[in-house]
Amino acid sequence: MRFLFEDYALDTDRRELHRATDVIVVTPQVFDLLDYLIRNRERVVSKDDLIDAVWNGRIVSDAALTTRLNAVRSAIGDTGEKQHLIKTLQRKGFRFVAKVQEDQRRIVEPVGSAVHGGDATSTQASAPRLSIVVLPFANLSDDPGQDYFVDGVTESLTTDLSRISCSFVIGRHTAFTYKGKAVDLKQVGRELNVHYVLEGSVQRGGGRLRVSVQLVDAETGAHLWADRFDKPVADLFDMQDEIVSRLANALNTQLIEAEARRAEPSLHPDAMDLYFQGRAWVNKGPTPEYMMQARRFFERALVLDPESIEALVSIGAVDAAGAASHMFDDRGARFAVAEAILIKALSIAPQHARAHLWLGNVKIFTNLTAQGISECERALALDRNLAEAHTSIGIAKVLLGRSAETEAHVQNALRLSPRDNGVCRWLYVVGGAKLQLGADAEAVGWIRRSLEVNRNYPVAHFHLAAALALLGKLKEAQAAAKDGLALDPYFTRHRFLANPMSDNPTFLAAEKRISEGMRIAGVPEG
Repeated sequence: MRFLFEDYALDTDRRELHRATDVIVVTPQVFDLLDYLIRNRERVVSKDDLIDAVWNGRIVSDAALTTRLNAVRSAIGDTGEKQHLIKTLQRKGFRFVAKVQEDQRRIVEPVGSAVHGGDATSTQASAPRLSIVVLPFANLSDDPGQDYFVDGVTESLTTDLSRISCSFVIGRHTAFTYKGKAVDLKQVGRELNVHYVLEGSVQRGGGRLRVSVQLVDAETGAHLWADRFDKPVADLFDMQDEIVSRLANALNTQLIEAEARRAEPSLHPDAMDLYFQGRAWVNKGPTPEYMMQARRFFERALVLDPESIEALVSIGAVDAAGAASHMFDDRGARFAVAEAILIKALSIAPQHARAHLWLGNVKIFTNLTAQGISECERALALDRNLAEAHTSIGIAKVLLGRSAETEAHVQNALRLSPRDNGVCRWLYVVGGAKLQLGADAEAVGWIRRSLEVNRNYPVAHFHLAAALALLGKLKEAQAAAKDGLALDPYFTRHRFLANPMSDNPTFLAAEKRISEGMRIAGVPEG
């Protein structure tokens, strides 16, 4: 069967999308979405209809569905603004509105064709990006009665991983068909058409609980990441929440890195390839060079998919983070650009947790602190694992002159994600709070911990220089200032004090004091 519309042909026998004589490469889910929309073109189909038909009831986040619908539009030359092929009806669903002709002629594949050859490598290559199955964790305890807890960890982790942007997570009912079986992880990957398999075990004994996990590349069988969590047994269900949160946050980083590595060799990257590579640059550290590289990838992703939610949010995040770290002279303009981009993203995906988080940051950094805290709380309501939101609320407390409250918020973030890529920033935030409180020695300790995690953080070096100078440790202060200028040679005290992020008197007095410390350490005036 072939469906013909405009100058496109959707060949359901060969599972190919053609434009004239060219084959347009699309992922299996994008093909299936387009096929379903065309076959049901006489009616409006809801999000639930699409998920049931294309993903067979597997867990799919709204952001992931929106991303794939945008990919469908991009493949057939449509956009969310034009909607001349796929119409979005607010709060109702979608309808394919183009005129379609059906061609019943069957195209027979040549003998030996890879399409019907069952080749495992080609099947695996078609697996959705960031696709993963969480196999039922093994109960290594002597007590079979602990199965309920072990299964609860598996189920909760499956749900939480589905909140990761662009993730495709196999539903628990399918995953649990493997429970108690010795499985070949490569075979599991082929059967479920996923790139990654997560397996693990839970062991309880002697008043302690140990959870071991490993992430495996289902195509090669290579171990990508492994970790172990050891905790004293207290309230099992509270512990389950904490373990799952830590795992989900750690896996978020590992999966993005793995997807970025997959995308690097591609001669013709698509929007998602470019998005993952941009996120990999962000994860290297908040230097002007890395942030600029990341933004370029996100911009290229938007060229290919103008409504890519993840690229939009990431550009807003890069601009907001750069402005907050004093990387630009036009800080106010950067915040304005970031706000406009994030509002656009939320108009497309109102429930996007990271978009709410970064809009919250923009509000916080532009003296609309109460609104910013509200946005961060909204982000946490949408994704309880979004540890960064706790730190953002802690930053708001600094801007309100209530730095004594900041450390508790950061500790909440560290509890959820102690090995997060953002840890260097979170520790630095506490250091900044201590500086505002005049606890300079404590500030030095926190900021040094921050730089031990990631030295690619210019503003942390400058604050360390200020704290050391205020303690009278001039030689160390000058060395810290030099390290900061090596990463951001255009940083000045003028830029630091210009366009203050709060009009709170306590905050402003602390900024002047920190600037004086920077002066003593040798940071240029501007």
